[in-house]
Amino acid sequence: MKDKHVIILAGAITGAIAVCLVLLGNPVNMGFCIACFLRDITGGLGLHRAAVVQYLRPEVMGLVLGAFVSALFFREFKSRGGSNMVLRFVLGAFMMMGALIFLGCPLRLILRMAGGDLTALLALPGYIFGIWVGTLFLKQGYTLGPAQEQNKSNALIGPFLALGLLLLVIAAPAFIFFSAEGPGSMKAPLFISLGAGLLVGFLAQRSRLCTMGAFRDLILFKDFHLFSGIAALFVFAIAGNILTGYFNPGFTGQPVAHTDIIWSFFGMGIVGFAAVLAGGCPLRQLILTGEGNADATATILGTIAGAAIMHNFGWAASPQGVAPGGQAMTVVVWILLLIIAFAVTSQMNKTTAKKKKGDFTSTQTG
Repeated sequence: MKDKHVIILAGAITGAIAVCLVLLGNPVNMGFCIACFLRDITGGLGLHRAAVVQYLRPEVMGLVLGAFVSALFFREFKSRGGSNMVLRFVLGAFMMMGALIFLGCPLRLILRMAGGDLTALLALPGYIFGIWVGTLFLKQGYTLGPAQEQNKSNALIGPFLALGLLLLVIAAPAFIFFSAEGPGSMKAPLFISLGAGLLVGFLAQRSRLCTMGAFRDLILFKDFHLFSGIAALFVFAIAGNILTGYFNPGFTGQPVAHTDIIWSFFGMGIVGFAAVLAGGCPLRQLILTGEGNADATATILGTIAGAAIMHNFGWAASPQGVAPGGQAMTVVVWILLLIIAFAVTSQMNKTTAKKKKGDFTSTQTG
């Protein structure tokens, strides 16, 4: 659905809701952060034990279920998948690992800039650089292949997981972890968070809102359609922050942020590069999960694994900066992403050449 008004409306409402969620209790500059919220969910399930980031964030469940409702209503819910799901899982893990070096997903990158965080402004070129590198491989034939129609039960895995997590946060059983302090303890009321997620999920499904897609389309096609939604999100978020007193320009003292600019650049570069290879930013992957795309569900499960790895090994950044282990991990992941991109592109080109040769041979002998 390529309607300019819909994408702008979706971005504007998302930006405004992000500010409202902060007013109601979410961490500053973190009204929405897909990576942070998935990390908190990982901790809430006990898959990492960083006590300050443990909470089953209802916004995430709302995003998936909102997209699910929208897809059902507009008859766009389809069971698709089977396109390199294991590799997508790995790419999801890498996206999360890069995000936890920067301390935020691309959506939070925009919200941090809208709050006056100048360290985020300097990380933006890193995200664009990673996307640009990814587009170089797209031009050379990189693809994970088309998703195939699958059994309908596969399409329901993502929405049912979201529903299960929602029931867990409502019931709050003893085996679920809740932060008593730190970012994980800062939260808007549960049902308001859920409602916000449902609305944004619905709008993002209709508009195809995607931060990576916005910059990819600019680079490849000079197409501003998706970018107009991201621009509207930024404008409404910065206006909301100014009106509510949350606009605080500067490099230091920013909430849940650090000043290791070089590592933020390359961390966000990982997110951009991996998002191109996987076919969508973390927000888009959640929306696709709601639409019944099992490949996107695998990617999201990969982000949860990535969050567990980062915190269990002590590689995640903190407001004090990026530890040596996190720096080494960033370099290694960049190398692995380049290897993956080269390998997949080479394989696809060989397959295409072999197919063309076979078609030529059959034509000659026919």
